[in-house]
Amino acid sequence: MNPPKRPLVRLHVVTGGRAHPSRNVLGLVTLLSAVRHSLAGLTPEQRRVMELCRGGALSVAEVAGHLALPVSVTKVLLSDLIDSGHLAARSGAPSSQRPSSALLQEVLNGLRARL
Repeated sequence: MNPPKRPLVRLHVVTGGRAHPSRNVLGLVTLLSAVRHSLAGLTPEQRRVMELCRGGALSVAEVAGHLALPVSVTKVLLSDLIDSGHLAARSGAPSSQRPSSALLQEVLNGLRARL
């Protein structure tokens, strides 16, 4: 049996030793998009975030999933990129424009039926 994969770089190194983002406005559905295209001076993780967000808006949860990092670590990286002007953040759709949970349940049931 293979041991679980561990990140090559410890998470506290990725965040510069910080446990909390500089801003607490990032929710799981906050949308992020690249504003600046220069990657000079960015860490490898920050570069990956910029590459992901160049293709269009992604949520915080999506970025964390693509990076395979905990959301808390991802929020620290994202807040640094927002502070430096590399990313722009905006909240998700207002609750009045979100689909109902009944509709989402129907979509989920349909997807499960196809798999």
